Amino acid sequence: MRPSILFSALLCAVTLFSPFVSRAEEREEEEKEAQERREAQEYRQAKVHKDEDRDEDEEDEHKKKRPKLKVAVGGYADLQFAYYNHGLNQNREGGAQKDSRLTFDTTRVVLEVEGGLPEYGIEAEVEVEFEHGGTGSAMELEYEEFGEFEQEVDKGGEVLIEELYLKKEFGEHFAVSLGRFYVAVGTLSAFYRPTQYLGTIRSEAETLIIPNTWDEMGLQAVAKVGGMQLTAQVVNGLDSTAFSSQRWVAEGHQRRFEMVRATDLAAVLRADVTRFDGLVFGASGYYGDSTRNRPKPDLLKLCEDGNPRDVAPCGYVSAPLLLLDAHLSLEQGPWRAKALAMWGYLQNAGAISARNARLSNFLNVPRTPVADHALAVWAELGFDIAPRLGLSEAHRLEPYVRFDYADSIVKPRTELFDNARFERSIYTVGAAYTLAGMGFGKLDFSHRRLGDSSRFRPENTVRVSTGFSY
Repeated sequence: MRPSILFSALLCAVTLFSPFVSRAEEREEEEKEAQERREAQEYRQAKVHKDEDRDEDEEDEHKKKRPKLKVAVGGYADLQFAYYNHGLNQNREGGAQKDSRLTFDTTRVVLEVEGGLPEYGIEAEVEVEFEHGGTGSAMELEYEEFGEFEQEVDKGGEVLIEELYLKKEFGEHFAVSLGRFYVAVGTLSAFYRPTQYLGTIRSEAETLIIPNTWDEMGLQAVAKVGGMQLTAQVVNGLDSTAFSSQRWVAEGHQRRFEMVRATDLAAVLRADVTRFDGLVFGASGYYGDSTRNRPKPDLLKLCEDGNPRDVAPCGYVSAPLLLLDAHLSLEQGPWRAKALAMWGYLQNAGAISARNARLSNFLNVPRTPVADHALAVWAELGFDIAPRLGLSEAHRLEPYVRFDYADSIVKPRTELFDNARFERSIYTVGAAYTLAGMGFGKLDFSHRRLGDSSRFRPENTVRVSTGFSY
């Protein structure tokens, strides 16, 4: 074979097989790169797992070091169904007219959350109350203001933060709280849940002259000493623009504005004897001014040489409020009872009344004169008959009686008309059923008399209430 022919044949063979050789080399290179990528991916995954393990170890170590948080959730709810044989307007000649009417009400739903660090003796509590079905815009009739309609941005109710405080315990016998809490006056500051009182409603006498479940912001100290519990508080005072003839200082609780004015502070002292099983009795006092907590500085002393650059060049008119009460709570065997007597004095009530009469309608306050003195007395007594009916300890069935007396105009000053209709006596009989201390149902009948019973028509009410407390 000629050399030229052989060379040509070899050249053709190389030309034919070279693509296959190239592809084989490319595949080998691709496999090598893929292997390198797999090794890099495995390295990264191993590093990630290692970092995650380290983070988990650090988190576990952090959890071990972090103190345990103790959380408890509670609350209560109250539904009311009522029948009245009288009209709404008690200011008519002879009292309210005869009527026959029903009302249904989602009185309140309350949620409570407590959180604490027992290791450090620290506790926080928040209590939120939803009244009368929520919030919105509603109209109401105010008969103390001659039957005027008023607009309320609360659908007849409110959403309120009643408690929000931080407490530090120093041992078992002393604690300090800062925030919003109940004012330690009367019985409702301690016994406000529906299962803690016998009636379908809270004491009418107590809530007619001071705020219902009265809460304010400030500082509180509680000490337990030798069978006694002592409570001291410094809180913001009341706003005297809402003081009135019918409810005395009860509407002075600051809820109409975003900020709580605390230029006038109040001091509260309470002492309760707790050494006897099932029996608590004691007394409390409240003292604080109210004129500098008004929305505007409109109760000022007059003088001729005052500095016009000062808001109150000669100072404010002083109108301190003094409240004193004695109270008792009994729960022994089948017996349950509560009692309260409260007296109050408002200095310079005449000056407050004169200024309030000129307030704007837009402030939405009664603008009626307020008395210097007020008095409230109430008591209830019940007896558990469930054991006599063969029911277990989980059941309580307590027939009860209650008496409420309140007078928001006691010993009126010369220029103040003594409106007898603001002296109220309420006689109540009923029965309360409680299951396992949580669910309840109540039924009662109340007979109310205003002032001289010969002048004002008596009023009768039948109420049913039900709900839960946990």
